[in-house]
Amino acid sequence: MSYKKTWFVVLLFLVVVFSLSGCTDGAGESTFEKAKKEGYVRIGFANEAPYAYATEEGKVTGLNVEIARAILKELGIDEIVPVVTEFGSLIPGLQAKRFDMITAGAYITPERAKEVAFANPEYQIGGGIAVRAGNPYNITSYFDIADNPEIKVAVMAGGLEYNHMIACGVAEEQIETVPDQPSTIDALIAGRVDVITMTSMALRTYVNTANNPDIEYVEDFEVAVIDGKPQAGFGSSAFRHEDSDFLEAYNQELQKLKDSGKLLEILEQFGFSEAEFPGYITTEELLENW
Repeated sequence: MSYKKTWFVVLLFLVVVFSLSGCTDGAGESTFEKAKKEGYVRIGFANEAPYAYATEEGKVTGLNVEIARAILKELGIDEIVPVVTEFGSLIPGLQAKRFDMITAGAYITPERAKEVAFANPEYQIGGGIAVRAGNPYNITSYFDIADNPEIKVAVMAGGLEYNHMIACGVAEEQIETVPDQPSTIDALIAGRVDVITMTSMALRTYVNTANNPDIEYVEDFEVAVIDGKPQAGFGSSAFRHEDSDFLEAYNQELQKLKDSGKLLEILEQFGFSEAEFPGYITTEELLENW
């Protein structure tokens, strides 16, 4: 090999080595380590009261936001940088690294758990429905919707309530999916559907806020039981699977919130009660027993 060729090979080797070294240093810092160093974390949410939403003053709050805020503060991360998106875009956005974690009260399901790593449950809750004033179809359960093919129901795209309705026999052609929860309220008020569904606390909040005499929340809604399992869900924050150190630290502080009674205080702050306290079941146990 000539002198010039030898130096060219050496130079190329050095360029590759230095390039790889730079990539290793950047990739070697985990999301958790970076967040602690910078003092902030980007959080994806879907503007869904009472779980995670923006106030008129521009502050981001809600049940899961305040749980995350309390935990992150103990982890040395004082600032939350919110990133609002549609509910159905939360998991893709997390995977694409548009944000570092999700705190939107998303239900823990096996399908979602394949895509993201859920923290241990922060709350448990069943669905709820709202109807036109007077409840003309006398709807008190998903089974009532299934029994009458004339009934049309709206649900947010990506909401677990869709699966619950299908399990109860509601036909796909009866269901209208919409981008977000306010859109379900709009569909009901406009008369495009006869009933809407989402988690009970969120729905009660939206109906109260709408304050429209043409719609009403159904207080005696019956949560369906399919194969011995109530059609209810456990919700929590979520991380990328590779951010296991972040998830482990988050779960440790969440456990402390439960033990101290602080988690129940936050639940009650947003209209929940001890009935929605998730207990001490882990996400792993929940998925094993699905």
